[in-house]
Amino acid sequence: MAAVVAIGVVVLVLPMTKENDAALGVAETTQSAAALTVAVTTPQRDVWPVEVQANGWLAAWQEVVISAQVGGQMIVSVNADVGDTVAEDDVLSEFSRGSLENDIQQLEAELESARASVELATTDADRARKLSSGSAISQQQAAEYLSTERKAKADVSSAEAQLASARLDLDHTVVTAVTSGVISSRSAAIGDVVSAGAELFRMVRDGRVEWQAELPLNQLRNVDVGTPVSIPTPIGEIAGEVRRISPSASESNGRVIVYVSLTPPDGTVQPKTGIMISGVFKIGEREAVSVPSSSVVMQDGFSYVFTLEDGETPTVSRVRVETGRRQDDRVEITSDLSVDARVVQSGGAFLSDGSVVRVATAAQTSDATNVATGEAEQNAAASIENQVEAD
Repeated sequence: MAAVVAIGVVVLVLPMTKENDAALGVAETTQSAAALTVAVTTPQRDVWPVEVQANGWLAAWQEVVISAQVGGQMIVSVNADVGDTVAEDDVLSEFSRGSLENDIQQLEAELESARASVELATTDADRARKLSSGSAISQQQAAEYLSTERKAKADVSSAEAQLASARLDLDHTVVTAVTSGVISSRSAAIGDVVSAGAELFRMVRDGRVEWQAELPLNQLRNVDVGTPVSIPTPIGEIAGEVRRISPSASESNGRVIVYVSLTPPDGTVQPKTGIMISGVFKIGEREAVSVPSSSVVMQDGFSYVFTLEDGETPTVSRVRVETGRRQDDRVEITSDLSVDARVVQSGGAFLSDGSVVRVATAAQTSDATNVATGEAEQNAAASIENQVEAD
């Protein structure tokens, strides 16, 4: 009877052992299938430049407006157009002169008449001065002669001033460049009768263009007059320097305009105005802890890295991080991340917190990304197949 019971126990235990072994085999297969091959690295501590990026418009360093200084005259010639480079005192336009020349002749005649009146008044006044000591003329008559002399002299001064003004108007019929530069706009047209003060041309003084960058207040505290600036362009980087900072912020966006003088490389022309560009203010240098950009994974709107956890079965932990500067293919980590942490270099997009991984050897590191991608696809296919078999 005892023998029979023993045999019965063995029979009952053996089926249980086979089922456990099968379950363990499935678990091991599943664990092996879930393990991704990843490359790991440690954060680097380096000294990086501190830079502030900004956007802004290219504009004239100083814009010169050239207007008509005499009115009522017709434009008879226009000698400059948009894009022309002109020197100081170059003739840009000319007005008609006939009416002004006639005015000058009339004023010259009036001046001669006033001078003749002065001569007569002076003669009478001199006689009055001699006779005023006696009784030949009264004091009142003497005063009148002296007053007439002063008035005649005033009339001469007035006529001289009017003649000088007319001659100046005649000179203003020739419109010249008040400084060297590049014509940026032209309003003058042959045949137009202009009024005094009407705009004829606009110029970029000396052809110099500046960058008017817009910076928020929280970034402005590190920028000062003299701060170097670098602007990348298709023809290479253009160096610059902060020359002036606006004392007030914009009412529309709260940003402050920083005026940057540019120094294009030798042999290149000044950039064109009216273009929105990006540039970098070089503030200084500061130590940075960085990881490869491929290590940073965006999930749920936040940045994460996966760090390797030691154990019998290697797993990874998802760590939320804050990022900062970027340089080449590396990203600065501004949050607390140990420089001794082993960070997944690639394949993080296919991982989750607690995922089982296999660490690539040195020879496998360069191929880790491809391996991780391939294994992820295989695991996905295996999961689907296991689900189908389970159903």
